[in-house]
Amino acid sequence: MLRSYSRNKGQKKEMKDAVLFVKQKIDSARWFIDAIRQRQNTLLLTMNAILEYQKEYFVEGDETRLKPMILKDVAEMTGLDISTVSRVANSKYIQTHFGIMPLKFFFSEGLQTYNGEEVSTREIKRILQDCISNEEKRRPLTDERLTEILQEKGYLIARRTVAKYREQLNIPVARLRREI
Repeated sequence: MLRSYSRNKGQKKEMKDAVLFVKQKIDSARWFIDAIRQRQNTLLLTMNAILEYQKEYFVEGDETRLKPMILKDVAEMTGLDISTVSRVANSKYIQTHFGIMPLKFFFSEGLQTYNGEEVSTREIKRILQDCISNEEKRRPLTDERLTEILQEKGYLIARRTVAKYREQLNIPVARLRREI
């Protein structure tokens, strides 16, 4: 349509308006295609950074292999802004050999052990779940005792943090877990 209108050199006002209209629509389409490409590149860049950072998890599928990773880590690896990484990770999923996971699954805070090694909060939560599931139901473990157990295993953790993680796991306090 644009070519046929452009060939007619003796254009009327309607023809010029039609050519202008078509050019605007073509420019809008090009802009849209460029935006889609940029989004695809940003997503690919972010995913490559996550895959590289969490390589051990993707090889083995063991959640305890997930390293503590925050948005800032991926932003630094990719050169993107933290808010861009956040938007990319929000409401996006990845299909793995271990199931379909939200990208947010791969981000977690970390804690340090006594020897300075960083561990994911998921590892701490898994230990808490194991301890509570194996506890004596007549004498359930208190948050203080759970803190001591974790500290014996080498994790620097406060009782408040243990209570927070227990609540996040929807596990009630010791007195409510007690069975007679």
